[in-house]
Amino acid sequence: MKWTSKDTKIATVMSIGAILLWNTFFQIRSGQRGIVFTFGKITSVANEGLRVKLPFIQTIEKISVRTQKREADAEAVSKNLQPVKTTITINYFLSPTDLKTLYETTGFDVDNKIIHGRIQESVKAICARYTAEELVIRRAEVKDEIAHSITSQLGEYYIVVPSGGIQVTNFNFSPAFNKAIEDKQIAEQQALKAANDLQRIKVEAEQKVAEAKGSAEAIRIQAEAIQRQGGKDYVQLKAVEKWNGELPHYFGSSGPMPFLDIKR
Repeated sequence: MKWTSKDTKIATVMSIGAILLWNTFFQIRSGQRGIVFTFGKITSVANEGLRVKLPFIQTIEKISVRTQKREADAEAVSKNLQPVKTTITINYFLSPTDLKTLYETTGFDVDNKIIHGRIQESVKAICARYTAEELVIRRAEVKDEIAHSITSQLGEYYIVVPSGGIQVTNFNFSPAFNKAIEDKQIAEQQALKAANDLQRIKVEAEQKVAEAKGSAEAIRIQAEAIQRQGGKDYVQLKAVEKWNGELPHYFGSSGPMPFLDIKR
């Protein structure tokens, strides 16, 4: 088959048409937005779906608006000048309705341009309000303050942090300070044990004194009873307490039957 000039023209038109179609339609997937640039200037933001643009005039940059994760180490100094280290983990996403403003102000490299700096600033500012001991004791409160500070600052740049999206690991100090904290906790535990032991000994002593007073009072009462009765009734009472209930087989001619006061 001979290729004519007409065929060449048709093929050329079809190729141009295909190129135009290829550069006219574009697709934005779920979890994305399309930043539309016209002659290099951002003019609109395209939502999900099949979209149309001006070929060769407009270009598209696809941006994720899904939740992303960022982890960063942070260092600070406490109120009493102890070095502090921690790790911050942030879950965030770019506000889909503010992408145009975000691009015009800072661009989309938010990890390096915005998030990292806000983490460092928040940790430094808040840790400086507390001593190292307070950072340990009031750990939950300090973590909440750091999370609130970071969330507020990122919100100014249209970076959204969902509830619970910031995690702060435990604060780490120098080995010398960690040893001092450990020694202090051990000393406090030993002091508490000693106080508890002292209280226990005091209570036991008081119980013994009470028992001794009770015994002394009982002896005093018994002695007074014996004196009032001339001793006779008390001796007979003790004999009754020891009697096994059996009568003797014989009795002396001169003495009365036990427990019986025989008057003549």
